[in-house]
Amino acid sequence: MPLSWLAALGAGLFLLHLGQKLLFPYFWDDFWFLLKVVRFGTRMSLNKCRGELVTMLDKFLSHAERQPQKPFLIYEGHTYTYQEVDKRSNRVAHVFLNHSSLKRGDVVALLMSNEPDFVHVWFGLSKLGCVVAFLNCNVRAGSLLHCVRTCEPAALVVGGDLLGSVEEILPSLPKEVTIWGMKDSVSQGIISLKEKLSTSSDKPVPRCLHATSSLKSTCLYIFTSGTTGLPKAAVISQLQALKGSAGLWAFGCTADDIVYITLPLYHSSGSLLGIGGCIELGATCVLKKKFSASQFWNDCRKYNVTVFQYIGELCRYLCKQPKREGEQNHQVRLAVGNGIRSDVWRQFLDRFGNIKMCELYGATEGNICFMNHTGKIGSVGRTNFFYKLLFPFELIKYDFQKDEPMRNEQGWCSRVKKGAPGLLISRVNTKNPFFGYAGCYKHTQNKLLVDVFKKGDVYFNTGDLMVQDQENFLYFWDRTGDTFRWKGENVATTEVADVIGMLDFIQETNVYGVAVSGYEGKVGMASIILKPNKWLDLKKVYEQVLTSLPAYACPRFLRIQEKMETTGTFKLQKAQLVEEGFSLLKISDPLYFMDNLKKSYVSLTKEIYDQIMSGEIKL
Repeated sequence: MPLSWLAALGAGLFLLHLGQKLLFPYFWDDFWFLLKVVRFGTRMSLNKCRGELVTMLDKFLSHAERQPQKPFLIYEGHTYTYQEVDKRSNRVAHVFLNHSSLKRGDVVALLMSNEPDFVHVWFGLSKLGCVVAFLNCNVRAGSLLHCVRTCEPAALVVGGDLLGSVEEILPSLPKEVTIWGMKDSVSQGIISLKEKLSTSSDKPVPRCLHATSSLKSTCLYIFTSGTTGLPKAAVISQLQALKGSAGLWAFGCTADDIVYITLPLYHSSGSLLGIGGCIELGATCVLKKKFSASQFWNDCRKYNVTVFQYIGELCRYLCKQPKREGEQNHQVRLAVGNGIRSDVWRQFLDRFGNIKMCELYGATEGNICFMNHTGKIGSVGRTNFFYKLLFPFELIKYDFQKDEPMRNEQGWCSRVKKGAPGLLISRVNTKNPFFGYAGCYKHTQNKLLVDVFKKGDVYFNTGDLMVQDQENFLYFWDRTGDTFRWKGENVATTEVADVIGMLDFIQETNVYGVAVSGYEGKVGMASIILKPNKWLDLKKVYEQVLTSLPAYACPRFLRIQEKMETTGTFKLQKAQLVEEGFSLLKISDPLYFMDNLKKSYVSLTKEIYDQIMSGEIKL
């Protein structure tokens, strides 16, 4: 009897296991991932109940005390321990305490490339309770001036290699902004931070200067491009910083991992997910000034890297490198990032070995994220009933002609069916707040949808179209509005159009992104109408975009039209232009290509077109 009972039990368990595998194949993956999410939330709630509001900075200081000699940053062969970074950031804090009028809550803009001093200055200012605004080190001229004015800083700290960008706009900067340069010798009107650091104290700064009373208080501004044209300063709260820093932990990284960061620290990926992720773990970060495909794997082997951060373009660049022996001779086990195409994903794994690709989705200012914890190729993550309870979101029908969400006769939005693309929107509530942008409140309002399914409900509009399949995996489909992505950066079409429109022979400009085979994202293209009796100066267009825009935002193609189609609300039509791209077979209008060797736009000939399509000419 006992044997038959055991046999029946065994058979029952086997059938139960088989049924789970067939009907709920991702049950355990989802269960363990959700358990981590709940653990993280519970940990923060317990801290709050105990009256301990622990910030990312507090966690760093805790590591500096518990493991002072552990390497925190490795940069160009130099190692900076947790203790050394703590002391260097103390020096920064004391400089501003003794030589400025900065106080808690003041905004300080930071314009710096990837280097240890970025972290030192960031942490040093945070120790004073300042809000640090990360400026994109690629922006120049009018865009840079706009960013500074938007965040209204009391001071601007500039890396030694970027002082030239600030000197260009120095006369136009608000007079109340004090400029600090990380260089011994600086121009008139700029204070040398580097010089003062040499004599500054490295003693701890009183915690009362940065202790927070609410995790919803602002700690950072991170600039993001949007449909308004110029960059917007997304408000990052202590809560968002903590959530962002939990990403590596959620994917299974540990304190023993060595994380390779080549992404820019002015982006949330590099600063919060990367640096913040290492702090959450107590791990070591290998920081690179700029991504190099040729040096990537050598660096991984040299520093025993186990985890790296990526964007889709980065993986494609690595796959394009000439094949070498021993490419799978490394210790990398995880890669965390976003934007990798399915074909590149497969190619990357085939070539470089068994690396788990941890794809995720999230916007800097957003209140929703997805994480592909199963490794399903092509997916940005998955959802289920319980995840949606914690982070309510919907995919709704979108009108591509009007470029806005569809509403029925009653004025309500409609959900799409599984398998159909829909606009991703996320419910805004007390548990999942949207903190908006600094400056003009209109920008914050423009990202919210109200009265979506019922009167009074509010959703964050991601501006991204997604598809949810029958297994509840989510896939990125496209962007909406006047923004496209190229070289891992968001390009705001209205900003580019405004720059080109400054030329006296341009009447109207329509900027859009077009897909190119073999490339991630979309390359920039501008359709132009000339003023009557004016001629096109291709060299002037080249000089205008090159001096006023980051390299990734410069349109690589021009199309000269006699008239432009508009919508019923007088918006410029883009759908047909995007579909035609720069195809010589579909377009009879004059087409031009940006030639950096000739420092001008040149006529797009069939020869050049074929070289672009074959990959001989790199975009």
